[in-house]
Amino acid sequence: MTRSFPDGFLFGAATAAYQIEGAAFEDGRTASIWDAFARVPGAVINAENGDVACDHYHHYADDVALMKDLGLQAYRFSTSWSRVRPDAGPVNPKGVDFYSRLVDELLAADIVPWLTLHHWDMPQALEERGGWASREVVDRFTEYALTMHDALGDRVQHWTTLNEPWCSSFLSYTAGVHAPGRTSIRDGLLASHHLLLAHGRAVQALRERDAGLDLGITLNLTVADPADPTDPRDVDAARRIDGQFNRWFLDPLFRGAYPADIVRDLREVDADAVSAWQEAVHDGDLEAISTPLDALGVNYYHGELLSGHPQPGGGDPHQTDGLDLRETASPFPADADVHWVERGLPRTAMGWEVQPEGLTRLLVRVAEEYAPGVTLYVTENGVAYDDTVDAEGQVPDADRAEFVRAHLAAVVDAIAQGVDVRGYFYWSLMDNFEWSWGYAKRFGIVRVDYETQQRTVKQSGREYARIIAARAV
Repeated sequence: MTRSFPDGFLFGAATAAYQIEGAAFEDGRTASIWDAFARVPGAVINAENGDVACDHYHHYADDVALMKDLGLQAYRFSTSWSRVRPDAGPVNPKGVDFYSRLVDELLAADIVPWLTLHHWDMPQALEERGGWASREVVDRFTEYALTMHDALGDRVQHWTTLNEPWCSSFLSYTAGVHAPGRTSIRDGLLASHHLLLAHGRAVQALRERDAGLDLGITLNLTVADPADPTDPRDVDAARRIDGQFNRWFLDPLFRGAYPADIVRDLREVDADAVSAWQEAVHDGDLEAISTPLDALGVNYYHGELLSGHPQPGGGDPHQTDGLDLRETASPFPADADVHWVERGLPRTAMGWEVQPEGLTRLLVRVAEEYAPGVTLYVTENGVAYDDTVDAEGQVPDADRAEFVRAHLAAVVDAIAQGVDVRGYFYWSLMDNFEWSWGYAKRFGIVRVDYETQQRTVKQSGREYARIIAARAV
């Protein structure tokens, strides 16, 4: 059965600056935390880095033409803080000019520019002054946000402050899996609060500057199900993961408070860390964090089935993403007696389960429990498979094409249940630097040959173009 999307529904694709731009130290750009982290032994597979990546900095015009050929209506990209304000210092005109040219190219192609201010690439100079664990960053981030508005506010309406603050805090400062690679519960908690505070302050400053902007944040969220809903231990395991992954960010954003049950759990694990975090939450912080939003971006890749009982092979899919290059920790500090359950679903090249119906349930829950009246967008949803190139130079990735169809159908199901979802951005437009996985995993609907920088639209890209043209799945 073919089902249509509502009028005005946006079909797009997403990327991130460090993953595609390259030109890492060109035209005034200085090191970000990922430039530094990628050079730590064992941090990235094969010791790879984003110095060149997809060289989008030099190929952006061709890449926009490719987007137009695919029929994309919107393009979600991030700006590099280290390119625009190197070392978090004065504005770099050449860095700003790159994004101005990119936006002009998008508008000329009738593609809506969708700007994300922070996709994990804080200037390394700020990390050396404490990073997200330091309150100073809040003011520096607000300066950077206003810099971007000064440059692009006349042409860009849709602004996202942060991408996936769970990753920028707990995966980065507590687990050590992502830059800057710290393994501290205290630092992860402090980072989570300062990220949210920076978001709130930036929204307030941008709204004061321009009341007509569409302002939001993007969270990576999951569906945490108990393996046995009648087993109290399984229910508690699901509560802990839902609380640390979803509610730790949703509650302060939409309810003006952190989840009390998770604060109690964390205090049992590390009372000193919780005390340091509580001291960092100043009067007025939660009011700023809960500043009303115009839009919420939801990133969804897979759900979790959880148990309070040990499981064969039930490792945490978030801890190392399958890597074992260096010593890391759990991104869930309060994970005692939490175990992931194998349920026989298809798995991706990342080892993640394919669970489209979880996206429907997630969107319905967020709309009903947290964000009634707030427009939702699926700002990332995608899959890595081990692509092959056939004799004709084409990439037959039927499994990825089916993933796109199934998850777009899940979005239609949510809309049918009354959820105001107005757009879908596939992750990612093209293969790119996949963080600690380097170039070993490919998420793109466009293949990139990293030696020649040749782009090839995959079968999934052609299928996505067909869906966009039909506005139906």
